[in-house]
Amino acid sequence: MRKILALLLCFLFPIGAFAGDSGYKIVYDGGSIPDVKAGNDMKLLLDGSIIRVKKGDKEIAAIPAAAITEISYGQDVHRRVGAAIGVAVFSLGIGALLAFSKSKKHFIGLTWDDGGKKGGLAFQADKSDYRGLLAGLEGVTGKKAVDSDAMNVKN
Repeated sequence: MRKILALLLCFLFPIGAFAGDSGYKIVYDGGSIPDVKAGNDMKLLLDGSIIRVKKGDKEIAAIPAAAITEISYGQDVHRRVGAAIGVAVFSLGIGALLAFSKSKKHFIGLTWDDGGKKGGLAFQADKSDYRGLLAGLEGVTGKKAVDSDAMNVKN
């Protein structure tokens, strides 16, 4: 009985390991993709020469990697003042410490021109996936990502 169970687990474990959907979890922030609102959770997949954006099981966009014209990235850093005030009501010391902590959000932007069909999108990437996603996009497209925080913008 143990041998049968061990044999069954040997076959089921590898199947379960490969059954997971690969890709990067992102939060859509805006862009030219129709019928998608900012704040929606999505998945970005790098499939060789195509960058796919999926919402659940539905494919929202398929962008050829060769059509990508620019990759940009940046960070939004802000202090957690609101959370610190809420915690300070119950514990003054911890609330004061929380006021000095910072929160970072990592944003990536893509623009493309696919035979005259121009578009773009901005999304927030998870802090653990941020660098890997940028490296993957650079590798697939052949474009170097531009740091939007370092750009000088004149109004």
